[in-house]
Amino acid sequence: MAFDRPCWDGRKHARGNVGSMMARESRLFSVPTLFLALGALLLAQPATAQISVDSGIYDDASLTVSEQSDSGWVIVDDGGKSPATKGDAAQRFAGDWINENAVDEAAIAPSRTPIYAAGPFYLISADTVEMIGTVDSDSPAAFARMLARYPTIRRLVMVDCPGSVDEDANRLLARAVRHAGLTTIVPAGGSVRSGAVDLFLAGRERLAAANAEFGVHAWQDADGHGPADFAANDPVNQGYIDYYREMGMTIDAASRFYALTNATPFNSVRYLSANDMAQLGLAQIGA
Repeated sequence: MAFDRPCWDGRKHARGNVGSMMARESRLFSVPTLFLALGALLLAQPATAQISVDSGIYDDASLTVSEQSDSGWVIVDDGGKSPATKGDAAQRFAGDWINENAVDEAAIAPSRTPIYAAGPFYLISADTVEMIGTVDSDSPAAFARMLARYPTIRRLVMVDCPGSVDEDANRLLARAVRHAGLTTIVPAGGSVRSGAVDLFLAGRERLAAANAEFGVHAWQDADGHGPADFAANDPVNQGYIDYYREMGMTIDAASRFYALTNATPFNSVRYLSANDMAQLGLAQIGA
């Protein structure tokens, strides 16, 4: 079952003029071992989520940031590469409204001229990849090519990541990040939203700058259905719990976090601070 997340992005992703100095990989490499591992992970991946904890929605009022913003959301057309079907978690993708500390739109580019680039990934040093952009169906292969070519990579710095347009791909990528033992980092002024928050959780170690932001909200499929339209133990919901547990969360923490995200409607976004994420046990402050 293919999982997508209906999304939109209100931010223009200006990546700077890296021109001929940037080695952008456009052809597939033969990396059978890594791709076989990624394929096995995909076949093993669970479905999706649970919305209640005990008897109600979890929404911790003690979290320091609880801002929501309604806006005009549209479904992103990904060229038909990953069509959503009934019960599939649609693309979950959030624009940029709130964080005053977020990087300027015109400055959303790698921090230095990349050594290599593939998809939304920019290798800026032997051990560090910066991520700017959206996860789509091509992202796992792009990441695999980069990791195969530069096996010294240890850090995934998520500069500006609005979400995913292919949930299967997002989880496959997340499992590859986890398997590689990478540290995920949201730097100063960085922003991860929607499906990108799930990707951040794949880090063996998760670091966030004090002014980093994490945007969360419920998913919606192509038929307009959301988490509440399915039983808590339905595969379309349970898969999220399974995924969070796979990323090291307890069953209680996984259920609570999923319920927290679903407490914000699909057409809104709730921004959590780095302190909030630390309070939830999902990040350490100190990127």
